[in-house]
Amino acid sequence: MITGDIKNQIDRIWDSFWSGGISNPLEVIEQITYLLFIRRLDDLHQLEENRANRLKQPMERRIFPAGNDSKGRPYQDFRWSRFKHFAPAEMFTVVGEHLFPFLRADLARQLGNGDSTYAHHMKDARFTIPTPALLAKVVDMLDHVPMEDRDTKGDV
Repeated sequence: MITGDIKNQIDRIWDSFWSGGISNPLEVIEQITYLLFIRRLDDLHQLEENRANRLKQPMERRIFPAGNDSKGRPYQDFRWSRFKHFAPAEMFTVVGEHLFPFLRADLARQLGNGDSTYAHHMKDARFTIPTPALLAKVVDMLDHVPMEDRDTKGDV
């Protein structure tokens, strides 16, 4: 169970959603879960990059492909470590118009096929954060929550 500083951080994130116009607890949980999943994907990609660099070999498994999506946006912009530094309006565009479609379709194909468990759960993934300011605020706040502890991940 989370206590102390981490609990206060999570409470502030919930308050931000509430004051930002999302009062349905299930929707808040859904959006936090998607954002934490995106953060974790970037962590896994970074681990694979580090491994490939250390071994001086090409990456075996890329989560974020090289190149651009069908709308011309670099896949590298979909990474948490990258878009968290964007201006709120650009971050909102990347997450809503590029990253969520990538999660629903492209990543599902990459992880196997359209019948995978991932594809089943992500086919209806919706980005419902209403404003760029709220997204930027929540991303910044989630970025400061230490996620190394497995218990923290579950409690959040």
